[in-house]
Amino acid sequence: MSQILTDLPATLWQWLSVFDKTKPLIFTQWEFWLFFLAVMLGFSALHRRIAMRNAFLFALSLFFYFKTSGLFWLLLVFSTLTDYGIAFKIEGAKTPWKRKGWLALSIFLNLGALCYFKYAYFFTDAANKIFNPETPFVVVNWLGVWANQFSPSTLNPGFSIDSIALPVGVSFFTFQTMSYAIDVYRGNLKPVKNILDFGFYVSYFPQLVAGPIVRASEFIPQLYLPFKLSKEDWGRATFLIFNGLAKKLILADYLAVQFVDKVFATPDQFMGFDMVMGLLVYSLQVYADFSGYTDIAIGVALLMGFTLHINFDSPYKARNVAEFWRRWHISLSSWLKDYLYIPLGGNRKATVGTWVWTSILVGVAAGISGLWWLLGLLPVLVGTAYALGRWKPSIWAGLITNINMLLTMLIGGLWHGASWNFLVWGGLNGLGLLVYKGWKRISPYEKSSHPLVIAWKVFLTFIFISFTRLFFRSGDIKNPNDKWELVETLWNRMWMGPGWDWTHIQAVGSTFGWIWAIFALGMLVHWLPSLWKEAYKNAWNRLPLTAQIPAMFLAVFVFYQFMNAEVQSFIYFQF
Repeated sequence: MSQILTDLPATLWQWLSVFDKTKPLIFTQWEFWLFFLAVMLGFSALHRRIAMRNAFLFALSLFFYFKTSGLFWLLLVFSTLTDYGIAFKIEGAKTPWKRKGWLALSIFLNLGALCYFKYAYFFTDAANKIFNPETPFVVVNWLGVWANQFSPSTLNPGFSIDSIALPVGVSFFTFQTMSYAIDVYRGNLKPVKNILDFGFYVSYFPQLVAGPIVRASEFIPQLYLPFKLSKEDWGRATFLIFNGLAKKLILADYLAVQFVDKVFATPDQFMGFDMVMGLLVYSLQVYADFSGYTDIAIGVALLMGFTLHINFDSPYKARNVAEFWRRWHISLSSWLKDYLYIPLGGNRKATVGTWVWTSILVGVAAGISGLWWLLGLLPVLVGTAYALGRWKPSIWAGLITNINMLLTMLIGGLWHGASWNFLVWGGLNGLGLLVYKGWKRISPYEKSSHPLVIAWKVFLTFIFISFTRLFFRSGDIKNPNDKWELVETLWNRMWMGPGWDWTHIQAVGSTFGWIWAIFALGMLVHWLPSLWKEAYKNAWNRLPLTAQIPAMFLAVFVFYQFMNAEVQSFIYFQF
């Protein structure tokens, strides 16, 4: 015991000062909850001193990101400092062109950082296919080169220059800082005066690495409010935390390790029915994984008195694709609507951005596929559509709405990953939206409230979303084209391979009985009426602490039975 106490300071310092990429500080690890306990101890001492509280949480959030993504915490600091300063420049600019110039700088820096770390391989691959197939360009980590030249050798063991690592959550915090500058430009928000307060908003650790994406106009006013935690807030926070852990450990991780990962890793060992069930189960896994994270993030934030908005609203209850995207990853869907779809013109008009993005995507598609005639076809189609629009404006308005909607979904797909798989996935969902938009005008069942009609709509929507996830699950950040073979293999084995006879289906049901039971239970709970869910949430809130605390310990014991020895990271950490 004495030796343990003697070694404790050195062990603690080793943990505090070293980043281990195999042991990130995530919600499912006991180290995170020790970290959160330390946060709450400091928070309890400082919560009445708002400025010190915000500075304390900013510092701890930077440490959290260091333990999650290593030296990329410097990128987070860079993003914070640049947009903090640019917001004041926008506010103080006297002429419109200067305001637009500072806003353009913010967008350039944020998207530049995002593109460098996330899309370097994607753009290099595209450029090689279009311009330089014989002597291809090679991706070099120029930041690694710079660090190796200027960092002291005693502190720097040597950064790899052969590959660019993806900072965890880079898409989330760059979108937050960029939207802050845009809101200041639009006059919806005044710049934050204190750099520590702004840094706290950007880096707040519960939602930093996987959302929800927090709007400055919604979160920053909370920075100056006194701490308040009612019994109802306590109940809601603890319910969300344990509900999120249940989703992650019992549904997402168990289904992934025991079935989904096996199907996608070794498709040749599975039959057609197995592959289809793998996609359906994966749909529940990705929902449980991502919504589980945001449930925990919202609950942890609420224990500190901060409100983060809901990010999922039972998306597999959706009766059509449009409703699904109103229920799924709400913070991203609303961000894309407000900062991309509407600026493109929305359902009103086309803008320069509409044609720029259309030209870029068509040009890249033509170069990759070798179908250069697409470039000539584009102006013909635009000219024809414009002529029709002059004759009948409603045709033009409808076409522009569809183009802007499809562009938004394509770019939303690319937001998820630097791969053609994600672009296809976004495009399929965009086409799904367009098909539904046309179908609802002629469908005799669009306004029907018959239970069978509703069930059929929910079923079809779930099937469509699940099959588009074939491309989502096959996406890869660093090597965009390596996964096309997997997509083709999976698709062929689904519909042209063996394994659709009743004998095989019974055998699979017997072998993976627990998988089907957990999958069915997860879907049934998901489909429960909202009033029922509110009822058991309220029942939890009414329990006294003497009942809640033993229930929490019991839940932890149950979760432990489902935990795997290997850390299962959250899926959306890669985005």
